[in-house]
Amino acid sequence: MTTPTATPPRGPAAARVPRGRDVVLDLIRSGAIALVVVQHWLMPVITRDGDALVAGNALSAPGAWAWTWVGQVMPLVFFASGAAAAISWARTRAKGGDAACWLVGRLHRLVLPVAALVVVWLPLPVALLALGVPGQPLHLAASTVPQLLWFLVVQLILVALTPLTVALHRRFGLAVLVPLVLGAAAVDALRFAGVPLVGYVNAILVWVAVHQVGVAYADGRFVGLGRRGAALVGVAGLAATAALVGLGPYPASMIGMPGAPVSNMSPPTLCLVTLAIAQLGALFALKPALVRFATWRPVERGLAVLAPRTMTVFLWHMSALVAGVGVLTLGFGSHTPDPFGPLWLGGAPLWIGGLLVVLVVLVRVFGSLETRSTRAGRRSASPVAVYAGLVLAAAGMLGLAARGFAPHVDAGLLVVAEPAAWSALVAAGYLLATRAVPARLTALRGAPRSSARPARA
Repeated sequence: MTTPTATPPRGPAAARVPRGRDVVLDLIRSGAIALVVVQHWLMPVITRDGDALVAGNALSAPGAWAWTWVGQVMPLVFFASGAAAAISWARTRAKGGDAACWLVGRLHRLVLPVAALVVVWLPLPVALLALGVPGQPLHLAASTVPQLLWFLVVQLILVALTPLTVALHRRFGLAVLVPLVLGAAAVDALRFAGVPLVGYVNAILVWVAVHQVGVAYADGRFVGLGRRGAALVGVAGLAATAALVGLGPYPASMIGMPGAPVSNMSPPTLCLVTLAIAQLGALFALKPALVRFATWRPVERGLAVLAPRTMTVFLWHMSALVAGVGVLTLGFGSHTPDPFGPLWLGGAPLWIGGLLVVLVVLVRVFGSLETRSTRAGRRSASPVAVYAGLVLAAAGMLGLAARGFAPHVDAGLLVVAEPAAWSALVAAGYLLATRAVPARLTALRGAPRSSARPARA
């Protein structure tokens, strides 16, 4: 999805509508998703024990944690989504649109591509079991693929909060970050003091904080920062992250590791906020070079293809991985070489190339759902139905992320009731949120807000 360029604040806040296209946002979002894909393809260390597969993580190797300070790019993804959402919301407001109709368009893009994943993966485990695929590897695959849906759950929450976060930014500016950061620190303190479940509150506070930085970027808040100022911000973020790891109970790895007692990612910790500051400071300092790179003809063409399909790529890249692992381990009896060894390094390009072919096929098949959703028309929408549908869709995705698509055996019969129930919640939420308000009800409550004059500050 292309995004307009953020411009410095001029005139009434409600009338600021960025123009043009911010190629840096396109580059950050597309590049971050591409890096996530490559890392996910390289991280699994698969060994076979009879018909069972054992999965490890290549980044658990000694010293590999250092890469996670660069490779943990989810803060950049949420930053870019915050900027894009703020820009889109500003354009909608300038045309007199309301939050409900705007959310319908965002829900089309976020939820509709999930439908294809559900349609394929809900019956697939049953079919593969019938074909004789061993149960344990199949259960591992069907549990792994939907874990990525946690990202869309957070995205749905952030999208729903965007009108509020934009309004708070107009009122308080960057001061909005103060209670979010302090709240995240307090949650971490309680979590490490022996109240582990409270840590999941940071799934909101941490990602809203990073999202809010994107809102500020869309408002042109960092235009005057300059390369030196941006570099200093990056160094400060890096120093803060190092201090948290060195002095506090935070682990050095910025992703979750198998068997680790504490994770910086699940649930997220304050480290991801300071890491985001470090990464964004570096990117802002390099912005002129990034603009030149993004406007280089081959990169520009690549972004034109990838940017409108990032959600499809994200949703299906684990299916490509599962297919590749299944062929090598179950088909040929192979296993992952020692991570970062000569055989592993030499085979990595071939491995990535093979999975890329599978992913390209999947994106060609299912990518039209995402590109079609970006063109979805804004219709009259009921705010109650939109927000209720959003909650249902988020609950269904969260259930699938936690429980997976794998069926279970009860009294000798395969039962798919649980994944089917979560999938039904997603479908019901989408249909409820995106249905148009009947014309007679629209007439009763007056003309659609899309015909209203732009709001004045």
